[in-house]
Amino acid sequence: MAKGDYYEILGVPRSASADEIKKAYRKMAVKYHPDKNPGDKAAEEKFKEVSEAYEVLKDDKRRAMYDQHGHAAFQGGDGQSYQYGGFQDPFDLFREVFGGGRGGSVFESFFGGGEGSYAQDRRGSDLRYDLEITLEEAFAGVTRVIEYRHNVACERCRGSGCEPGSKPKVCPQCHGRGQVITSQGFFSMSRPCPRCGGSGRIIEKPCQKCHGQGVQMDRTQVKVNIPAGVNNGTKLRFQGLGEAGVGGAAAGDLYIVVFVREHSVFKRDGADLIMKQSISFTLAALGGDIQIKTLKETARLKIPAGTQPGTIFKMKGYGMPQMHARGVGRSGDLLVQVTVEVPKKLTRDQREKLETFAVAMGEVTDSGEKSVKKN
Repeated sequence: MAKGDYYEILGVPRSASADEIKKAYRKMAVKYHPDKNPGDKAAEEKFKEVSEAYEVLKDDKRRAMYDQHGHAAFQGGDGQSYQYGGFQDPFDLFREVFGGGRGGSVFESFFGGGEGSYAQDRRGSDLRYDLEITLEEAFAGVTRVIEYRHNVACERCRGSGCEPGSKPKVCPQCHGRGQVITSQGFFSMSRPCPRCGGSGRIIEKPCQKCHGQGVQMDRTQVKVNIPAGVNNGTKLRFQGLGEAGVGGAAAGDLYIVVFVREHSVFKRDGADLIMKQSISFTLAALGGDIQIKTLKETARLKIPAGTQPGTIFKMKGYGMPQMHARGVGRSGDLLVQVTVEVPKKLTRDQREKLETFAVAMGEVTDSGEKSVKKN
């Protein structure tokens, strides 16, 4: 198959500058890189094509030869030996353009999907602490002091892992990168350096206290302010209170996950609270006021005459505070669902009066027989 014009492949005019050619290559190489198009043979071939075009046009002498003789300038002789300018494959050329040289997998680092420079990313691990509180504490907010064990920087070596007065040396196998690269055809794979364990350095005189680890186990106490209105499962982040980093790198973070214990009376629905309240038959029929003990205070609830079982009354503003909310409506509501009590035992006087009431309602006759209403 005849090769396409190198300028057309990169989408640049023949008068394009070196910077314009490089910019065009970077854009197309990223677009067609096989790691971004797994299993797409057409994209892989296109990646090779744009890499070949760039390799020729980026060099002034080769570009001049191509402008004069076209593809024929590189046919025969040792033309194939510099198809990628001495690089093993277009991946190495890609790395050179993106500033990674031949030693690392720059594409993976560029897109955040690979190892990158292993030695530069030794941040300490994050930690999680589960904290249980009551609904009352979630409503009002609460301050707790927690204690936990974690790795901190060694006091003797200050996290370096080296005996005071000595310094680590660059690993001679990975040259400080912390990873080694192995190539298989067009693909490169990286793994932690077996000599330095991925740290990129060799400690010849380990610290006597931490034995070169740079960390030591310690207990830490933290005062935690739980805001009013906190939700079940809320995560609170405390920067730098996680595990210490390796070799003096930044520590991880501490995440406190708040769990709100279930309440015997109130159920939560976002910022709203739901409760059931039992009332007497006479109160439901005649109406009146009752006192409701909320999380906020004791409040009066008016029950209208003729209230039916299951009726829900809204007590505005008596729900949970909303975190970070300001102004009117910053709290949810309390939803009170009423149930009507049915007496299990009646005195003789109560029964007689209730039967009189039933007669008045046309439900039974004086003899106790059911009446049938005629339309």
